[in-house]
Amino acid sequence: MRRWRRRLAWALCLLMLFGFAADAQAAVYWGMRGEEVVRVQQKLRQWGYLEGEADGVFGQETYDAVVRFQKKNGLKADGVAGKDTLAAMGISEGASSAASAPASAAAYESEVELLARLIHGEARGEPYVGMVAVGAVVLNRVRSSRFPNTIAGVIYQDGAFDAVRDGQINLTPNEQSRRAARDALNGWDPTGGCLYYYNPATATSKWIWTREVRLSIGDHSFAV
Repeated sequence: MRRWRRRLAWALCLLMLFGFAADAQAAVYWGMRGEEVVRVQQKLRQWGYLEGEADGVFGQETYDAVVRFQKKNGLKADGVAGKDTLAAMGISEGASSAASAPASAAAYESEVELLARLIHGEARGEPYVGMVAVGAVVLNRVRSSRFPNTIAGVIYQDGAFDAVRDGQINLTPNEQSRRAARDALNGWDPTGGCLYYYNPATATSKWIWTREVRLSIGDHSFAV
């Protein structure tokens, strides 16, 4: 009986150790460096929790930003981007491991390219800040419960953007559009949280005119 109890105790210890190791591997925390930290920082910048650069170094600023995010989202405010925090940020556990860093970088560049194509189709010829603003509207929709929770879902939502309807989404974006997409993804939102934009000179939807306009940039009015 004693031998059986000892074996059971060892088995429980091993399970606890393996569980802790798995949680630690999935987490992003103080002192870490690399692509997994960059992804967390980019999300925090995107939502206004982090003011510093996404430099891939998990230090005091990133720790404080994670705590702010956790408190805002009802999570345990321990400053560790563990499984639940990563999920709330829309980052899969696999993307947070060092082994998947190349895949994470590729996924980020894919998002940049898609957002750049939307910006190019919708806002080329507009002031640069207006191009960033169009990208920011897409990201604001991703964060809103009223819209799909991915960039692709927002962009390809039925009837959402003229550039998708008329095929301009398929044009090759220029470097200015790509730079605007990166600026938007890195947290620059010239609109202050707007969810809509339209050109008052060409808009035909009666509904869009009921939205509260917060600012105008170039030919576009941005509204909530």
